[in-house]
Amino acid sequence: MGDYSKAVEFYEKSHQIREKALPPNHPDLAQSYNSIGVVYYNMGNYSKALEFYEKALKIFEKALSPNHPDLATSYNNIGQVYDNIGNYSKALEFYEKALKIFEKVLPPNHPLLATSYNNIGAVCCNMGNYTKALEFYEKAPKIFEKALLPNHPDLAQSYNNIGVIYQHMGNYSKALEFYEKALKIREKALPPNHPDLAQSYNNIGAVFYNMGNYSKALEFYEKALKIIEKALAPNHPELA
Repeated sequence: MGDYSKAVEFYEKSHQIREKALPPNHPDLAQSYNSIGVVYYNMGNYSKALEFYEKALKIFEKALSPNHPDLATSYNNIGQVYDNIGNYSKALEFYEKALKIFEKVLPPNHPLLATSYNNIGAVCCNMGNYTKALEFYEKAPKIFEKALLPNHPDLAQSYNNIGVIYQHMGNYSKALEFYEKALKIREKALPPNHPDLAQSYNNIGAVFYNMGNYSKALEFYEKALKIIEKALAPNHPELA
């Protein structure tokens, strides 16, 4: 429900009981730390999120086998924090640790593997390593196409990610191809004022702008604006 202060309150109540009732390296204690970390992450308090995620990881590393999926999730959580604070080398380190475990314990078409590939792709993109980003981004839709319904939003996001890389690389026709794939799914799967639709329209507008087709760029930018004006607060940065 997005009521993070109440969420923390109840997670902390739960944790207090577990601290008294359980041995110090019990996985349920780590689960409490993880849950509290997730709330702080959602609140944008990344230093607190990292503090609790690292507490969880210490327990998981002692209590679980080295290839346990919960350990991979813990690495992934820490990677997300580093990603959000712009420490991309640390983010990549933890995302790769998570991926190593997932590749050993999950079937080859499991969606969590695709999410891992997307995470690594995003970090490589932020670091400006577009060829490596593309390599990982292209692995994700291969899994999603087998594991998900053809109009699933995660598949659309995957196509969108690939489009972003081609745009960065100046390959505008390929960027447009993937942005349009993403848009087709989003138009079918999402309500008409969903912000992801606006993202698609903005991206397509940006490609047409880069190609010098300003009338088409304006057409798509205006579609994006109509949604953003309805979906976001009047002082939201994306509106500006």
